[in-house]
Order: sequence, then C-alpha cells, then structure tokens
Amino acid sequence: MPQKEPFYITTTLPYVNAAPHVGFASEIIFADVRARWERQQGKDVVFNTGTDEHGAKIYEKAREAGEDPQAYVDRFATHFRELESVLNVSPTHFIRTTDAHHIAAAQELWRRVDANGYIYKKTYHTKYCVGCEMEKTDSELVDGRCPLHPNRALEEGEEENYFFRFSAFQEPLLALYKKYEDFVVPAKRFNEIKSFVASGLQDFSISRLAAKMPWGVSVPGDESHVMYVWFDALTNYISTLGWPEDEENFVRFWGTPDVPRCVQIAGKDNLRQQAAMWQAMLLAADLPPSRQVFINGFIGVDGQKMSKSLGNVIAPQQMVDRYGTDGTRYLLLAKGAFGEDSDISWKKMDARYTAELANGLGNLVSRVIALAPADVVVPDSSARVAQMDGVLAPLVKSMAMRDALAHVWTIVDDANKYLEKQQPWALRTTDEAAFRAVMEKLLGDVALLGAVLQPFLPATAQRIADALATRKRPILFARLETHNK
Repeated sequence: MPQKEPFYITTTLPYVNAAPHVGFASEIIFADVRARWERQQGKDVVFNTGTDEHGAKIYEKAREAGEDPQAYVDRFATHFRELESVLNVSPTHFIRTTDAHHIAAAQELWRRVDANGYIYKKTYHTKYCVGCEMEKTDSELVDGRCPLHPNRALEEGEEENYFFRFSAFQEPLLALYKKYEDFVVPAKRFNEIKSFVASGLQDFSISRLAAKMPWGVSVPGDESHVMYVWFDALTNYISTLGWPEDEENFVRFWGTPDVPRCVQIAGKDNLRQQAAMWQAMLLAADLPPSRQVFINGFIGVDGQKMSKSLGNVIAPQQMVDRYGTDGTRYLLLAKGAFGEDSDISWKKMDARYTAELANGLGNLVSRVIALAPADVVVPDSSARVAQMDGVLAPLVKSMAMRDALAHVWTIVDDANKYLEKQQPWALRTTDEAAFRAVMEKLLGDVALLGAVLQPFLPATAQRIADALATRKRPILFARLETHNK
C-alpha cells in the first residue's frame, strides 16, 4: 500500500499564565478544520498544539501565586489540554515546553546554531516587556511603554547575555519570501514582515541570567544562563516530531529545503517571531524553513480590547455552555475575515446563533426529517459533495473559513426557501408523487450538508448522518434561554 501524503499543521503554544480565552480557541479551531479537511483528502496528518511554560511572565505569576513554577504550569496546562474535548478539536500531538525531550531538543538547536557561528555574548542595556516576553527598541515604544502592555513598566538594566546574529539573515529571509509568494497570509501581513526585514535586522538577546530569572532551559555549557523563552518555545514545532533523534519522521512531516511542509497559524502579535525570528533560527541550524504562516487578527468584545481589567474576557467554556461545541465553532469560524480584527458580543452571537443555526440549519434538518417518510430513499449526493468540495478547497486552504461557511449556508437558505415554497405538508394529502419528489430533494440537501460540514461542525455532521439513517428528528441547536448579557 502506498504511503499517504504527509501534512503538518501547528498552532502557536499559548502561555499558561492564564486560562484559555477565545482568541486561542479561534486559532485551534481554524487549525482543526484544516487538519480534518486534509484527513478527508486521504493525507497522513500531524496536528500539533501544546503549552509554552517557561519565561519571566510565568515565573512572575507563579511567585505571585506562591507556587513552585512547575506545579503552577502543571495546573494551568490541564486547562489547555481540556480544550481538545471542550472544542472537539483533533490534535495528534500536544507538547509542553517543560517536557524532557523538548528541553533536550532546544539545547541541541542552540548547539547547532552556536557551532555555525550565529551565537555570541555581550553586555548591553536592556528594555524588556515581560508581557510580550520581548526586548523593545525605543522606536517600538509609545510614551516609553510597550503599546500592547501600556500598564506595565519596562524592565531595564545592564546584562551580559548571549545574542543571536539575526542581522545575518536579512537576505536569506528576503529570498525565502520571494520564493514562496504565499509564505505569509494574509498579504498585508506578508508586506509588513517583508518591510520589517528589508529595513534591517538587529541581533537579539537569547538568554537571561539564571540568578535573576531561573525558570527556563539551561544554556548548553553555561548554566548561569537560561534560554530566552522564544528561542526555547519555537523549537517545539520540530521537537514534537521527535527531532533530532527521529530524522525520518522529521523529514517526512517537516520536509526538506526544497519541499518544506509545515503550516503554522498564529495571531498578529506573533508575526515577527513566527515569520522572521523562527525562520532565521532554522536557517542558522541548517534546517528547512516552514512552508506557510497564517496570521489572524485579534478578537475584541463590544468594540474594546479583551482584558481582565475591563472584565470582558470570554472563555471558550462560557461559549460552549451557551451555544454548545459546534455552535461555538461556527461563531468563531464565521466571525469575520481571516487576518482581520473582529468584534464579538453576547448580543451579536445570540442573534447569529438563533438566525443561522437554530432557525437556519437546525430547523431545516428537524423539519425535513420529521416530514420525510421512512421509505423515501436518500439520493446519492456524492457528485454534489465533490462539486462543493471543489468550491470549498481553496477557501479552506487559505483559512477563509467565513467564506467557506457562507457557501455552505447558501444550501441551507435555498433549502429553507424551497421547503416554504413547496409546502410538502400540504402536498402529502393532495399529490403523493409530488410530495415524495420534494422530500427526496430535501433529503439530498440535508445529506449534502452533513457531508460538507464534517470538518467545520463534526458533531453536527454526525448527528445529521444519524438522523438520515434512523429518521429520528434531531435537535441540532437548542433555543437559547433568556439571559441578561
């Protein structure tokens, strides 16, 4: 039997300094749809996610909680692992950066980059944002503060650190971007990173003094330093594949310099790290680059940034409690154009859930199953499925899930209009043949929906298939109770 074509997709690894929010939930759901889609095409899929557990931000939070850092990250990592069942996502790999194998892999990457001459040591003046876990230059600051974390003072001081020769990779990165014209999606983010690299790259610190911040991976050969959290965490994308020991698995899924395979998805605050820093690190270690990096926008709530201080953070479990798992998946997939900032609110989500899921898809399937006689055969929808797959394929592959679902919902809307126009409940007593023809057509529409919704709303797709097989009327999306949101 021929070996299946490999496909590898990974999310970023969220910090475990707080419980999951809908921003990361959206990221992992988008990745899950792509992973499920590729499996349907017969590919051998690796879908990676996990948790980023080192660095100053987590060390600070653990100290505030009066906990040992390892105990702290063990507790919070559980919440992210639970997203697999909460959101019905299907990762094949879940990696923690405190895993012993990952730590060893990060140290090996350091050794290879160092052996190639891209690491050196120097003393410098630091301006560091703990919120971003990144150094900041004066040009990046607004009124002396990080614009993403304006309420946090920068940490400043003189330190001797190890540095990565990022400046050596301006031309190699620009060549990579030229080779793959869709390396970063959407195009405006690609233009942004190309401009950043073209303007000149500055070497950046890749270590911290263990005496000041001990929670990290020890630098090989110098335990007085721990690795800068990004240098450690980014390595997860290859350590999860068994690198460096399992070369065969690594090459199969990560690819080669001529055929890179890794597809990454991240938020726009990760653009520089994923599309430039990480790629430079790979090149410095003589490893293939990623193949494509998808950069999504931020999610706001009622026109404001989501933040604990405003009390407007929405947790995935809150959405699932209210809308169910597939309702949550739908609302986050369809919330806006991929790559753009989007805004949600309980009011807007309630309205969309009611109109498009409860009254739209749910009502259609329920009515058709209730009206259809058991002996009316569900027509073969394979040709229609193949045609719709042809429409959906480029949209799914470009993460345009909102547009993909809009195409699917044309079937829902057309079938509901057809149902109202034909009024099969009336035909049943006046024209048996016409009634059966109408119901056969509607059963075909429902079967088509069940097939094409599998990667987007997998549980709903299965319930539709079960309803068609048993002719038992399902309640796909329950009516919302009245809440004061």
